[in-house]
Amino acid sequence: MSVKRVLIFDSGVGGLSVFEQVIKLNPSIQCQYLFDNAYFPYGELKQTQLVARLTQLLTDFLVQYPAQLIVIACNSASTIALKALRQHFSIPIVGVVPAIKPASAVTRNNVIGLLATPGTIARDYTHQLIAQFAAGKTVLSIGSTQLVKLAEDKLKGKTLDQEELLTILAPWLNQQTAMPDTLVLGCTHFPLLKPEIQKCFKKPVNLVDSGEAIALRVKQLLCDVKDGSLPFAKEPHQAFYTKAFNNTQHLASLSNSFTKYGFSSLACCEL
Repeated sequence: MSVKRVLIFDSGVGGLSVFEQVIKLNPSIQCQYLFDNAYFPYGELKQTQLVARLTQLLTDFLVQYPAQLIVIACNSASTIALKALRQHFSIPIVGVVPAIKPASAVTRNNVIGLLATPGTIARDYTHQLIAQFAAGKTVLSIGSTQLVKLAEDKLKGKTLDQEELLTILAPWLNQQTAMPDTLVLGCTHFPLLKPEIQKCFKKPVNLVDSGEAIALRVKQLLCDVKDGSLPFAKEPHQAFYTKAFNNTQHLASLSNSFTKYGFSSLACCEL
């Protein structure tokens, strides 16, 4: 029996929100999840450093764990390094972009909130998406690296400070007339905080992310991959990180979180 293997990559645990959608639409695949906590967070790295790190890391990992498709489940990595990675690797690579287009389709008051890392908000690619798909609409942006860390902390078992989240979202919550009714979760970490983000608003808001679109693209591309090109038997999903954790309690909580998502193991590969 052969099975199609997919590598899902992120700087941290945010890609689990993408993994969840990918498995929902592609239940028969086997997934390896790799997160680069040694260089986390990616939003603070220079472009040349990030491209070099991703190219070497993914090359070394694929030698040990070959795959037929890679998902770069990180907005920073996708907007900076996707072109270079596609030139370097021969297998299909799926990236993520802020879900401006679907958000524009569901907003009722034509006010959209873009919640992303500062780097994603500042990039020309994001500005082009807004100009192309949200013309005539108001797009309000909040850039936050702290939200990424809050999502990481949540999966490590730490208690999330709701007041800190309220402070981050204050520019929108204090809007009297033009509060967004639709939020684009422009970082794969942010869907992990959906309940907490929704709780900050007095009225329900649409929370839009790229997970479902990525899963659909993976399904389309895997249909073009020949069965048996990598003759793997079906095995449990595995997860790996690149730097040993000093806090064993946090590692245990993180391992428990990965188990809940369907992974059989979480191990350090030190690449």
